[in-house]
Amino acid sequence: MRQEKSRLDIFIDRMVSQRACLDHAAHLIAALEGPVFELGLGNGRTYHHLRATLPDREIHVFERNPTAQPDSTPPEDHLILGDVHDTLPAAGERFGDSAVLIHADLGGPNLQKNDAFARAISPLVEPLLARGGVMVSSDRMYFESLAEIALPEGAVPGRCFIYRR
Repeated sequence: MRQEKSRLDIFIDRMVSQRACLDHAAHLIAALEGPVFELGLGNGRTYHHLRATLPDREIHVFERNPTAQPDSTPPEDHLILGDVHDTLPAAGERFGDSAVLIHADLGGPNLQKNDAFARAISPLVEPLLARGGVMVSSDRMYFESLAEIALPEGAVPGRCFIYRR
């Protein structure tokens, strides 16, 4: 009997958790008005899911180098290109604290590197979130004014985190 989860098991846990948390977040923000921010497009799976789940929401995607399929790529006027260390502060000037949902899946397989990155971007993300807004992240974040909330049913602890202002 194996004791350690395989990389496939870990990936599945992450995907199942991500979907459960994003669906839960969509429910939590239903009464709020404001845009959604997707930090990192990758292959566009979560952007595509957010579009399907929140069809009437304005969704802005932050990405350095978009390579997703056309049906999983936002229109140019909703794609914010560049490094998040630069684009998140600029988004603060443009949007203020109006984002009702921010999703980040920016990490890779190196957990120490992911943690350092989460510590670096947490203070850039925090001021963008509206009162009552929700942050869903694949990594633990480090916020001063956001509270971590319980995961929904179906999410695997440690594979996704939810914070609320």
